[in-house]
Amino acid sequence: MYETVVTRQTGETNITLAMGSNVKMDINTGIGFFDHMLHLFAFRFGMNLQLKCEGDLHIDNHHTVEDVGLVLGKALLQIWSKLDGFHRYGEAAIPMDESLARCILDISGRPFLHITVPGEKFPCERVGDFETEMVEEFFRAFAQEARITLHISVEYGKNAHHMIEAMFKAFGVALKQALEVVATGVPSTKGIL
Repeated sequence: MYETVVTRQTGETNITLAMGSNVKMDINTGIGFFDHMLHLFAFRFGMNLQLKCEGDLHIDNHHTVEDVGLVLGKALLQIWSKLDGFHRYGEAAIPMDESLARCILDISGRPFLHITVPGEKFPCERVGDFETEMVEEFFRAFAQEARITLHISVEYGKNAHHMIEAMFKAFGVALKQALEVVATGVPSTKGIL
C-alpha cells in the first residue's frame, strides 16, 4: 500500500492530505458534492484518503478545487516515482444510470489533459454547492502535478451528478490499473519516464 503526505498553504487555501492504509477516510473541503466525488475516487482507487482544505469559498469554488487537484497530483507523483514495474496505462468505462464515462491515462511524466462532455458543457452550472465547470480545473491540476496524460470523456448522459460521478469513478479505476505492479524495471523502452 502506498503512503504519502502532502501539504499546501497559500493565501487562498490551506490543505493537508494523507493517503494510505494507515489513515482514516475523512474528506472535508467545505464543498459537499466535491467531498463525495473525492471519496468515490479514493474508494475506486483503493486508497484511504484524509484531506482537509480550508479555502476562500466566500469567493467561489475555484481555488479550493484546483488546489486540491494540485495536492492530489503531487501525492500521486510521489507514489509513482518510487514504484518499479507498474503497468503505466489504465483504462475504465463506468456507467452511472443514463451516463457513461471513460477514462484512459498514461503515467508518462508528460502532463496533458483532454476532457469532453456532450455539448461541451454539463447540463447545469451547479450540483449542490459545486460549480460544474470546476471538473475540468480539478483534472487539469491533477494531471499537471502528477505528470500524467489523462483523457476523460462522458460518452453520453443527461444528469450532471451522474455524469461527474461516472468520471471520478472511472478515473479511480483507471489509476488503480495503471499503478498495478506487473513486472520489474521502468515501464518504457527508453528506460526512463
